[in-house]
Amino acid sequence: MTSDAFLRNRDNFCYRHPDRQSFVLCQRCGRTVCPECQTQAAVGVICPECMKEQRAAQTPVQRKAERRWATRSVTAVDSRPLATYAIIAVTALVYVVTLIPGFGTSVQDTLLFWAPTLYPELLGRFEPWRILTAALVHGSFWHLGLNMLALWMIGRSLEPLLGRGRFIALYLLSAVGGSVAVALLSFTTPVVGASGAIFGLFGALVVIGRHIGANITGIAIVLAINLAIGFVPGLGVSWQAHVGGLVVGLIVGFIYVRTRAARQRALQIGLLAAVGVGLIALLFIPAFVY
Repeated sequence: MTSDAFLRNRDNFCYRHPDRQSFVLCQRCGRTVCPECQTQAAVGVICPECMKEQRAAQTPVQRKAERRWATRSVTAVDSRPLATYAIIAVTALVYVVTLIPGFGTSVQDTLLFWAPTLYPELLGRFEPWRILTAALVHGSFWHLGLNMLALWMIGRSLEPLLGRGRFIALYLLSAVGGSVAVALLSFTTPVVGASGAIFGLFGALVVIGRHIGANITGIAIVLAINLAIGFVPGLGVSWQAHVGGLVVGLIVGFIYVRTRAARQRALQIGLLAAVGVGLIALLFIPAFVY
């Protein structure tokens, strides 16, 4: 279901297929195009009409070079959520490895997030990879299964909407955000799981859905329920990671909706880099507190 505002805003739909929602713009004309109508360009994608004009403007030398060096000048965009599948596959593989007797425990201990390992003055070692690798390890089959189910449900809709690069950036920054929040709010607690990253996907989906006028009531309710579960005593859930990932997801989602145009690509990359730098900067706070 969608809201009236969503239905009235034609910019949210492919200009060649008015019934297909998309978040991707042609880099030349700025119109919204669905995956079927997208052709990959050097930067971004081009719609069929702009591609036709581009080919018509080619000189004989350019056409000859294209025929000689490439069977096709462009490649159709693959709208399958391959990044989502890859993340699920890698995470599942790591879980299987952690089950190997005599070896799995050490792998999990090496990959989980424990804030003191970021400060050499405390333990005499520096292990920054844990900020990200904590999203690869899980405490049980059900922990893994529920997280990967949520990732699959969100990723198959959000990844085609954003594109693989933006989706991966969102996932990684949200995972870092979850770890940073744990370092700030529960310094001595070791944590595992991709929940922070998944809450980031939830947050971005809420912002983007709100921006395009979609009905986000259902998403908001599911998000609120899952967030509340983290505060139930005795469940062993890291609400800090959930909150950290969610906040970063909301910020990244806002960046995406405000920098949709192809001409804003450099600005978008710069803002994402600033978010990453800001998260790392926050890790200096525990150094003074603890």
